[in-house]
Order: sequence, then structure tokens, then C-alpha cells
Amino acid sequence: MTATAPAPSTARARVTAFLPRLALVLAALLAALFTAAAPATAHAALTASDPTDGAVVATAPAQVTLSFSEQVAMGDDSIRVLDPQGKRVDTGELRDMCSGNTVRYGTALHTGLPNGTYTVAWQAVSADSHPISGAFTFSIGAPSATDVSLPTAQAGGGPVGIAYGIARYAAYAGFTVLVGGAAFILLCWRRGAAERPLQKLVVRAWVTLTAATLAMLVLRTPYTGSGSFSDVFDLDGLRAVLETKTGASLVSRLLLLGAAALFVAVLFGVYARRVAGLGPDEAGRSDGADGADESDPADEAEGPDDTSDLTFGLAIGGAVVAGGIAATWALSEHASTGIQPGIAMPADILHLMAVAMWLGGLAALLVALHKVPGIERAAVRRFSRVAFVSVLVLAVTGVYQSWRQLGSWSALTGTEYGQLLLLKVGLVAVLLGIAYVSRRWTTRLAEAPTDAEAAVASVPAVAAVGQGSDDVSRETEPVAVPADPERAAQLARQRAARESALEKRVRDADPDRAGLRRSVLAEAAIAVILLAVTTVLTSTEPGRTMEREAGRGSTAVPDRAVKITLPFDTGGPNGKGSVRLELDPGRVGANTLHLWSESADGTPFDLPEIKVAFTLPAKDIGPLPLVPERAAPGHWTASGVQLPLTGEWRIDVTVRTSDIDQTTVQKTVKIG
Repeated sequence: MTATAPAPSTARARVTAFLPRLALVLAALLAALFTAAAPATAHAALTASDPTDGAVVATAPAQVTLSFSEQVAMGDDSIRVLDPQGKRVDTGELRDMCSGNTVRYGTALHTGLPNGTYTVAWQAVSADSHPISGAFTFSIGAPSATDVSLPTAQAGGGPVGIAYGIARYAAYAGFTVLVGGAAFILLCWRRGAAERPLQKLVVRAWVTLTAATLAMLVLRTPYTGSGSFSDVFDLDGLRAVLETKTGASLVSRLLLLGAAALFVAVLFGVYARRVAGLGPDEAGRSDGADGADESDPADEAEGPDDTSDLTFGLAIGGAVVAGGIAATWALSEHASTGIQPGIAMPADILHLMAVAMWLGGLAALLVALHKVPGIERAAVRRFSRVAFVSVLVLAVTGVYQSWRQLGSWSALTGTEYGQLLLLKVGLVAVLLGIAYVSRRWTTRLAEAPTDAEAAVASVPAVAAVGQGSDDVSRETEPVAVPADPERAAQLARQRAARESALEKRVRDADPDRAGLRRSVLAEAAIAVILLAVTTVLTSTEPGRTMEREAGRGSTAVPDRAVKITLPFDTGGPNGKGSVRLELDPGRVGANTLHLWSESADGTPFDLPEIKVAFTLPAKDIGPLPLVPERAAPGHWTASGVQLPLTGEWRIDVTVRTSDIDQTTVQKTVKIG
């Protein structure tokens, strides 16, 4: 072996080589903030109700209303009110009371309801396609015994929820391997189109994605409804699903998968036959600049490569189909709701494509390293660059999407969603550390090909390492098939064992390639763990929503009056207005309360009735009811309002604008 003296600028060269690797690690750590994107959820949450949970009202309300953090889809049976004996007492008619940014629905109650405890059960589908549900109780006059049990199972749970979840993540996995495997062939190793292991990988990914999409479509009705598998045969339910945003997205995905099937047929048909007709050096030259370094000038006399135009067409067509399939998630799930959906949806599409290019390409590389002895070193180097670009895209989209889901630094450590996200950051850091080791093996493969090739050349019966497993079997000596079937089967098994041993010897002859294979396998294992954490994260309420629920209110300054304004809308004629509340001095002990009511045009609104209740949820105190006295038109007061403890107090103000129209608005304030 010839020794080469180091260049004079060795230190500078090392620094130059280290900077791109450092940038890769930093970019990937930022991207980890968005690894929950494929999904991170933005489930709607119940933010208020009238009557409130556990409230005791003096007279029967005319209706029950629910307010949500974002848009939801509800039907006539979405809100059910049951009396103490379990009989429905609502009219079954859904009232849409949404206005501006307020998302509120209600249902009217029958008149003349007797005293007792009533149960409200509700179910809806949030704008990100996930079903949500809940239940609470309120009492008229005084609490009573009830035969109704609050449901413990959540919507979208049970066996149907498990089956739907499996199909959902199988669809993500199928998309990742389908797009990443095809991209690996077109961008990194075109001759891989003729290799049977890669063909099986991509085709199985297409089948997985198609089957998972069909399963999600037929399970959608029981998933968002009864939770019974028998409802998959409900044609009316299926028709209703097709009219929803999620149903349209699933049908669109199936149509795009038809186009993907045509793409796969051309890739592994016409294109595979063309690249199979090229020698290893010609295939290397057709792959681009890196391949040209490994070609022999004598090969140029054989004629120009005729796969470039077809490669370009497949790349463009494949990118359009892959982008369309990614859009079926972005347009129907998390990115389509919340703040800035016009920016979030394209960012989500780019994110999904980058994940597929990185992790799907990693799966293809792993299969090639294990099953195909002759993968060129240039293909591994090209994939390293593709992965680097993918991680950069993940960094940009990741930071933005994480900001959408968290909203603040406090949510990163103060919510379950943020804590899971931090766990994922740690896992991605481990993944990038292993990826750094893989890049070192890739560099060694590129810098010392001579020794490896010599080791491979020493393996008998393998004249050309660049050929695939099928070519290895073709180069073995033909064996005459005996007339005895048992003897023929025995010889076939021996021949298969010999070919398998030859393939293994070829793979293990290059220690650098074996080291790369082990590190890529470790990367794939960490990627599976990341997917498991993502599964938990997608069922966790985002930090932004949790903080909205916990922190809807103002912070009181000790010994200074609490002043808040609460807009209301009872839904009836002239039912819109606002209530200004002042609690002085806003501290533990006795306080004086003032309320001013104004109509929508700013004039005093002399309400027929107004009531206030104070609740300290952290200490299970309240609600402490209070009926202020009318001091003037549109002005009420109460003195000696006792607040026994410090903490986050919820103030519920119930206003009635007519005999049947009333609502409750609330806000949380800090009492110091």
C-alpha cells in the first residue's frame, strides 16, 4: 500500500470538513421540534359550557350551550341531555351559535323540567379530523341521585380506534417508503430499478398505503360514531363520510395511488430494462457527476446514455404524485386548522416529503446494503447529500410548525405535549449521532476503495461485484436437472444455499460496507422508536390549546382592582352585549363587586337578571354563587364578596336577556 504525505493545510481541511457536519447536527436538532408533525395534533377542546360542569341553577335553563377552542363538526345527535332517570330532555335540534372567532353550539331543552341532576353528553369531530367527546352534569334546584353514568370511553377509542390508528400509521409508513424508495433509485442509484429487493420494497409500500387508505375509509363511520365494527356496512354513514373533508381526502389519495401504480410500473418495467442494459460504469455515468468519476473513457464509445429523458420524466411525474398524496394529509388534518393554515399546509407537504426522502431512502439503502452485494459507493455518497438537504428542509418547516403547536416557551416544559416533544428532541439527537457515524463510514468507503475491491475480487465465483444477486446466480455453473424429483429438489436447495453464502461473503468482504450497514440499521431502529413516540404525541392535546384552557384570563396585581370585560351572546333578539366586571381590591378576604352591562352599541343594557359565581378548581372550592343588587340601569353591585384562598379563580357571569335567552361567560383571574 502506498503512503501519502499529508497536505500542508491539514488543519484547515479538517475544519472545512467539520463545518458541514456541524450544520447538519444543528439543523436536525431544530427539525426535532417538528418531528411531531406527521403528525402533531391540534384537537379541538371544550372551553366553556352553559350551564357549567357541576353548576346548580335556580330555574331550568332554556338550552345547553358548548364552546370550543376551534371549529368542530356536529350533528343533531351530538348534544344529548338526560334527566336523572336517563330520559332525553333535549329537543334533538342542534343550534349553530358560532360568531366570528366564537365556536359555540347548543340544543334547546323541554320546558317544565323538574329539579334534579342532569347529564350532558356530547360528541364532535374537530377540524383536524379527530373525534372528541365528553360529558358533565348540572343540577336544577339541588343535586339529586341519578341513574346515568358518565361515559369513561373517549370518542375514537376502543378496538375501532386501535384499528384506525394502525391503519393511519401504516399509511404514513407506506408513503414514507414508497416515496423514499423511488427517490433513492432515481436520485442515488438508477441501476437499483432492476434489483428485485428494491422492487419488492417499493411495491409492498404501495400495497400498504393503498390497503391502509381503504381501511381508514371504511372505518371512518364507526371511528367517529358508535365505535362498533358493524357500522362499516352502513352505506348511509359511508355516504356521509364521503361528503366530509376527510372522506374527500381519502378518495383523492386512492385516485393518486392509481397514478402511483402507473409510475411504479414504468419505473420497474421500461426504465429497469434500460438501466439493466447498461454496464456498471455506464450506469454510474448516467447517475451524474459522481458517477462520471468512476467511468472508463472507453465506455463512451458504446453510445450515449438513453435513460436521461425517461429519468427526468419519472422524477417530475413522481414528484407531482408524491406531493399530491402528501397534500391529502395537509388539507384534511392538523395543518388545515389553527393559525396561518395558508402557510402551514405547504410547510406540512414539504415536511412529509422531506421525511420520506430521508427515512424512506434510509430504508432503501438498508435493503440494498443487505440484499444487493454490488451497490456502488457513489450511490451511498449521493444519498448522504440527499439526506442532508432533507434535514435542512425539516429544520425550516419544523421550527415553524412547532411554534404553531406550542405557542410559548412555557408550554415546552409546562405541558405534556411539550415534554413529549423534548423527549423526541433527545431521540433525534441520538439519531443524528448515529447518522454522523454513518457519514464517517461513507467517507471511508469513498477514500479507500482499492482495498475493499481487492477483498471482494478474492471471493471465488464472483467476477463482477457491481452485478446484483440475480447476476451472481447466473454466473454460477449450470446444473443438469435429474429426472428424480426428490434429487432435483435437493440440488435446488443446495444451489440456493450456495448462492446465499456467496452473497453473504460478498457483503462481508468489505469491512467498511459492513460497518455502514450496521450504522444504517441502528438509524432505522431509532426511527421506529421515533414513530412510536409520535403515535403518543398525536393523541396529546397541543401546548397552545392547553395553555388557552388554563390561562384564559387576566393576572391580578395585589391590592389593585381586577377589571375584566366579558362579551356575551344569548342567541336571542338583541342578545349581544358585554359585561364589565370590577373586583376591588382583588385579594383574599372581603371584596366589593361592580358590574356594568352594555349593549352592542355601547349603551347601558338593563338585563332582566345577572348572576355571578366564583370557583377555585385547584382546591375544589365552589362554585360560590352571588346575586348582585341593581344599583342603576345597567349597573349592579355586591359588597363583602369573600375569597378565602389565593390562586386561579374562575369567574362565571350568567346573563339573561329575555325569558328564555341566557348564557354564561367566564374568565380566570389570579387572586394574590
